[in-house]
Amino acid sequence: FKLLLLLYEIHFSEDEVKVIGNDTDYQYQIHTAGIYIVTEVKGLLNLIWDNKTSLMLQLDQKFKGKVCGLCGNFDGNANNDFMKHNGEVVTDPADFGNSWKVNPDCPDLTNTIDFCKESPHRVVWAEKRCSIITSDVFKVCHTLVDSGLYYDACVKDTCACDTGGDCDCFCTAVAAYAAECRKKGACVAWRSPSICPLFCDYYNPPGKCEWHYKSCGQPCLRTCKNPSRTCSDQIPLLEGRCNFFLILCLFYRLYQSLQTS
Repeated sequence: FKLLLLLYEIHFSEDEVKVIGNDTDYQYQIHTAGIYIVTEVKGLLNLIWDNKTSLMLQLDQKFKGKVCGLCGNFDGNANNDFMKHNGEVVTDPADFGNSWKVNPDCPDLTNTIDFCKESPHRVVWAEKRCSIITSDVFKVCHTLVDSGLYYDACVKDTCACDTGGDCDCFCTAVAAYAAECRKKGACVAWRSPSICPLFCDYYNPPGKCEWHYKSCGQPCLRTCKNPSRTCSDQIPLLEGRCNFFLILCLFYRLYQSLQTS
């Protein structure tokens, strides 16, 4: 998919992230942070993508309370994020979304689909899988972030994925709750070999254990593309995967030197 931002056009794909444009007023950089790709536009925002189905938009603090739209108003109060174009706060997502249409020829969404009713054979599986959010695995976070809302969203999303990407829908929903927990200071190691695994041990050399998954990894690390370790100080802690990039960097530079010698 692609995002149009000022004079930049940012393309996201499985292979890469491309920024197209020549707006010299804003500097940007793209780097990897754990399982995410972070695109920073200096002084404006950060886009944090998990390479699959989740994209987080993080605005610079100077915009706090000064924006509106489908992503909310960024005033620190989640209860008034469903504010329509005319300033009215509503609870119905369809009513909220319809008010922000750009093209008046686009028809209103009049009824939403309950995918758990449309696919009743998915309900039991979805409820069982999503119960991890309300289980003791996330116990440390339950008093910090309401688990009920995220559980309901997880079940709805998991019911909706009926052909391919089933695990991605479920994993993205749980990861969203884990991300909110991290923001509140609760790091939960919820992944396992049977639940949304990240097999970092595969990369460990025989007899050594150097590369690990971290539920709260540092968002800015020294890499080939970012040797100075320069990143926005607003990026939150992110899930970290397999700290083997420095070794790969050394091999890459060795390969380059051999090619030129």
